[in-house]
Order: sequence, then structure tokens, then C-alpha cells
Amino acid sequence: MAEIIQERIEDRLPELEQLERIGLFSHAEIKAIIKKASDLEYKIQRRALCKEDFINYVQYEINFLELIQRRRARIGYSFKKDEIENSIVHRVQGIFRRASAKWKDDVQLWLSYVVFCKKWATKAQLSKVFSAMLAIHSNKPALWIMAAKWEMEDRLSSESARQLFLRALRFHPQSAKLYQEYFRMELMHAEKLGKEKEEFEKAKMDLGNLDYPEEILTGELARIIYKNSINIIKGAEFHVSLLSIAQLFDFAKNLQKEIYDDLQALHTDDPLTWDYVARRELEIQPQPGEEPPATKQARALEMGRREERCCAVYEEAVQTLPTEAMWKCYISFCLERFAKKTSNRSLRGQRLERTMTAFKKAQELKLLPEFLYKQWIELLRQHDFLKEALQVAVAGIELFRDSVMMWQMKLQVLIDSKSPDIASLFKEGFASLKPQVCLPLWISWAEWCEGAKSQEDTEAIYKKAILAVTGADSVTLKEKYLDWAYRSGGNKKARAVFKSLQESRPFSVAFFRKVIQFEKEQESCKMANLREYYERALREFGSVDSDLWMDYIKEELNHPLGRPENCGQIYWRAMKMLQGESAEAFVAKHAMHQAGHL
Repeated sequence: MAEIIQERIEDRLPELEQLERIGLFSHAEIKAIIKKASDLEYKIQRRALCKEDFINYVQYEINFLELIQRRRARIGYSFKKDEIENSIVHRVQGIFRRASAKWKDDVQLWLSYVVFCKKWATKAQLSKVFSAMLAIHSNKPALWIMAAKWEMEDRLSSESARQLFLRALRFHPQSAKLYQEYFRMELMHAEKLGKEKEEFEKAKMDLGNLDYPEEILTGELARIIYKNSINIIKGAEFHVSLLSIAQLFDFAKNLQKEIYDDLQALHTDDPLTWDYVARRELEIQPQPGEEPPATKQARALEMGRREERCCAVYEEAVQTLPTEAMWKCYISFCLERFAKKTSNRSLRGQRLERTMTAFKKAQELKLLPEFLYKQWIELLRQHDFLKEALQVAVAGIELFRDSVMMWQMKLQVLIDSKSPDIASLFKEGFASLKPQVCLPLWISWAEWCEGAKSQEDTEAIYKKAILAVTGADSVTLKEKYLDWAYRSGGNKKARAVFKSLQESRPFSVAFFRKVIQFEKEQESCKMANLREYYERALREFGSVDSDLWMDYIKEELNHPLGRPENCGQIYWRAMKMLQGESAEAFVAKHAMHQAGHL
């Protein structure tokens, strides 16, 4: 092994001598480079190989290349690159080849190899890297797309890109993404050739042997890909994705029309088709000769007319396809348009009226999903239509009796209305719902009570909730209870609540962190209390949370009444309790902390 390392170092000597001769590096720096290179070579020549050693070697060489570049720029010397940089690049490629042969399945390693070659190697070399990678990772469409894009955009080889896409589709005949990118590539190529031909014709140059096939210029190849792909991949979503790509290319108007007509013919039973057709009405441009609206008022009127046309299509859609999914598309469109800012009150009023009408129609047909009931109620609340909001909430609860969200919305409307029956309705909600879903209702009740009732009443609700809510949900409730206690009664109250809950498992780390923070915010922060909180937290989380141990040590070191002599004991307790990565993280943090205090 020593002979191999010596041979590798001797291979480096010519480039290092050149670097010293031209004044980019001093003799001392060259000696340091040789020593570092020897260490790195030794690590990748061992019998037990480690991937990180190869990565570190590559990173060292890249840093070395970048340093050479900076020094060349500083002194303005650009000669002997073949003898220096190219030699280093060749060596790094050798390291990458060894690593990728050893760890073939590591995609990230291959991608690092690609990134390096893009910056430092020739295009022919990178092409070989892509070929080697795809031979092993042919099951990953994204890598085929990356290679084809590089062939198209960097090597300017549409034929190579086309061949890569065709090979990829043999491996992945059902890949929508491959078809989309292949379709896009053919359209880009056609657009590029069309512009080239146009420039030549403008300059009145003889095209000579230059080949501009009509089937490519008209997008016929892209059309063939489109036709083949929709026979393999069914569904409106894929169809719409191809239409969206085609619309990026102005020369492909005929292809766009064909795809659009096929979409309407093949997917009339898909809400996505109707949604797309309706939204197109917003994008229709004025006819040639028509002047675009000049004033704000005229633009608002025009937008109102476009939105009316959209809604006419949606109305036809919900008649043809009366499903929950179709109504969801319609209402989502209405909500999106209503959310658009406008200073025109008439347009805003039209949008609000359309949205409310769509909600009502969907509700009458019992085709309004639960989440849209929530959005409807929120919209009514925003505009102070509280009576209507309550009616919708009641109707929602009739349909979704097990939904805690619907009960919350009804209660929120009653709170907005300042109803006297809120407490009884909370109780009705608890009686109607399963106990395991009631956490949001308990939190809402406690928050309402905090603003409307006495501290005693609020605490009584929190205590009832703690008894009623069990398991992981109770963790959130305990944190809320602790926060309320501190807001309402300061640290004394928070400490009392902590004492009452400290044996009520389960807990979160945040629960203990809160009470620690409350204590630290006091003018006379008591170290005895902090120790109690840390010790109690470590009983629960001492085997997994290295930060708790580290913060405990810092507290003993920094608090005026801390005992630095306890830190050693805390450290060894942590080492006994922490396992695996947590222990390693703790050792690293502790070492950094000690180094910072030297």
C-alpha cells in the first residue's frame, strides 16, 4: 500500500512543481499539500474503505482547484492549465470512478460526480458519466430527464436528447413526467429551429445544406408524442398538463386547439376538464380591432363579463356533472375571484353574490363537503351575516354530527353574536361528540371562558378538560393550562399548576421548557426551582434529549446561586442515560461549550 501511495504522490509532483515555479504557491505550501494529499491517499487505499474518506478527498481537491483559480486571477496568469488543472480534474474523476464503482446505489454520489463534471470536465466526459449512471439507475425517470435536458440545453444535441427520452420510455412506459418533458423538448427544439430559419431568411442567407424538416417546424413530432401518450396515460389531469406546456409556444396554435378539443371530447365526465374550460374564459383576449378597456371602470366591467362567462360554464358543468367534486371546483373559483383585490364596489358585490349563490345551491343538493361549510361560515362571519352563519352551522352539524370542526364553527358564531347559551352549547357538543375528538372544543371553551368569565370558572374548565382528555392529546392541553396560569396569576400560579400536573403523564419537553422559562423571567430567579424542573424533565426525557442536559449544566455554571461543582456529576449522569446519536450529540455540544470557555 505504501508503494501505491508513494506512486500517487510522485504523479502529483510535476503539477506541484509548476505551481511553485510560476509563483502561485510557496515551497512551504507545496510541502503542506504533499502531506495532506498523503494522508488522504492513505485513507482511500485502506482495506476497509469509507465513503466519507472519498468525499473528503474530492472536496479537498475541489477547494484546491478553486484556490488555484483565485490566485491565477489575482496575478493575471493563465498559462499551463493543461499541466496543472487538467491533471487535478483527471485525478478527481478517478476518485469519483472508484467511489461510484464501490457504492453504485448512492444516487447522491453520482449527482455530485455530475455536478463536478459540469463545472470542471469536458462535455464528452460528462456524457460518459451520465451513461454510466443511467446504466445502473435506469429505474429513476428523474435522472433520464436530467441527462436529456443536459444533452439538449448544454450540448445542443436534440438527437441525443431524443434518444435518451426514447430509451427512458422503454424502461418507464407509464411515466407521465417523462412524456411531459419529452413533449416540451420537441416543442422547444421546433421553436428554436423556426427562429433560426427566420433569422437566416431575414438576412437573405442561402440555407444551403442546412436542414429544417417541416414535420419538426410544425410541431408534428410533438403531436405524435401527444397522441401516443394520451393512449397510454389516461385522465384529464395529464391531458391538461400537456395543453399547459403547448400553450407556452406561440407557433403551436393548431396543436393547442387539437389538444383542447380532445380534452373536451374525451374527458367530459371529469371535473378538471370543466374547471379548465371555465377558467379559460378569463384568459380570452380581445378580438383583433377591439381596443382593450382604457379606464378602471371599463376594466372592471370587462372582468365582470369574463367572470360571468366562467360562471356560465360552471353552471353548465354542475348540470352535466352534479357531483361534490364539480361543486368544489365551482365554489373554489368563486372564492378565488372574491379574494382578488378590487376598488370597484360593484365588481366586489357581484363576486360576493355569486359565491353565496354557489354555496346555497350546493347545500340544497347536499353536495357541499365539510371543509366548504367551514369556508362558507367564515365568509358569512367576515361580513357580519351572523344569523345566516348560524343557520349554515346548524345545517352543517345535522349533516356532520361527528365533526368537532362544525361544532367549533357554530360556537364561534354564537360567541360573535354574544349569545347567552354558549356554555350549554359547549356541553351539548361534548354530549354529541366522541371524547377522543373533543380536544379542540375544550380549548375553545377555555379560551372563551378566559375572556368572558372569572379565573375560577376558567380553571374549573381546565381541570375538567385534564380529566376528560387522555393520551397524546392531553399534552397540548397541559401546555395551554400552564400558559393560562402564567398569564392570569404569574409564576406563583404557574408553579402551582405545574405541581398539580407533574405526575399526570404524558408530557412534552415544551411543557417543562415553559415552566423553566417562566422561572427565569422572575427578578429573583430561584436556582432550587430550576433544579427541580430540570430534574423532573430529565426523568421523562433524559434518555433522548441531549439539549436538556446541556442547558442544566449551563444553568449551574451561569446562575448566581449555581453550583459549578455539580457539572461533572450531571455530565456522567447524562452519559449513562443518553443512547446512540443523542449521546454523541451531547459529547460534541459539551466539548464545544468547554472550548468556548477556555
